Amino acid sequence: MRKESLVFLEEITNMPMPSGFERSAQEVWMKYAKQYADETKYDAYGNAIAILNPKGKPRLMLVGHGDAVGLIVTFINDQGYVHFMQVGGIDPMTLIAQRVVIHNKKGNIFGVIGKKAIHMTPPEDRKKVPKHEELWIDIGAKDKKNAEKMVSVGDYISINGTFEMLKNNLAVGCRMDNKIGIWAVAEVLRMLKGSKIDACVIAVSSVQEEIGGTGAKTAAYHLEPDVAIAIDVTQATDHPGCVKEKYGDVKCGDGPVVDFGPAIHPVVLDGILSVAKKNKIKLQHTASGGRTGTDADSINISRGGVPTALIGLANRYMHTTVEVVHLGDLEKIAKLLTEYAKSLKKNIKFF
Repeated sequence: MRKESLVFLEEITNMPMPSGFERSAQEVWMKYAKQYADETKYDAYGNAIAILNPKGKPRLMLVGHGDAVGLIVTFINDQGYVHFMQVGGIDPMTLIAQRVVIHNKKGNIFGVIGKKAIHMTPPEDRKKVPKHEELWIDIGAKDKKNAEKMVSVGDYISINGTFEMLKNNLAVGCRMDNKIGIWAVAEVLRMLKGSKIDACVIAVSSVQEEIGGTGAKTAAYHLEPDVAIAIDVTQATDHPGCVKEKYGDVKCGDGPVVDFGPAIHPVVLDGILSVAKKNKIKLQHTASGGRTGTDADSINISRGGVPTALIGLANRYMHTTVEVVHLGDLEKIAKLLTEYAKSLKKNIKFF
């Protein structure tokens, strides 16, 4: 991967961005994307938008969601311990003994998610999955009054994890879902800059996907794309314990993952498959019997309907602090999207 692109990926992956707390990370994304865009803007709820060739046709919207799962403060007890609830879907098992950061206008407060030690846990309770209300955050406060000087109910909380390289071009981070998507759409602008294309290319770093695709819904409505592609992670099944008969055969390092199903527009899908074949980009396939569980579901029903496809990146250990992806796959996603944008002509018909 290009050095500057890798630095950008590491920077945005390390940025905290729980759903509803996206602003600072969006500014980092925008700083990078605006180098390659003709127009940039934010909408009312914080979607970051960068546009190349704004007068072009058709209008192609490429969407990755920048938000990640996180936590939010709900209660501070008399001893000064902080209780929380989830923002998005997190397995409580993965929260035990994690380091966290609580964010507010006063600054960032470091803490740890505590749990009663195994020595103090009865044998019959050791195999039970804890509920989030049974966990707590220790910020080192003396008591409730002391804690309330530092944190408040409603403060957002992020897991304190960093981007690291593993062997064989694999990378780990606690927010690959879906910083890889916003990386890819920004890279497409970079790769297209200076090219002669018919299409207007709109790159969007959307907000609040993890709680229902809110950002993509509002972006699709006001940007009025003619065609759209959502970029997100998908479950890798190349590790122990996966039932491929249920979840499919998806490997890190085997290329971008293209989704098939009723939510995916056949003309857009055919165009992606054709571009991949022409450019010798190996693809993996998944199938969704209904909703995809991604921003594609919000986009395709906007206004009178937007022809939409979904491209995924194989991700091991999704919604944990150690999500693992293959950077070669990610680069191929950017290449595939770039070539698809180049292939679009003014007179294209989607029905």
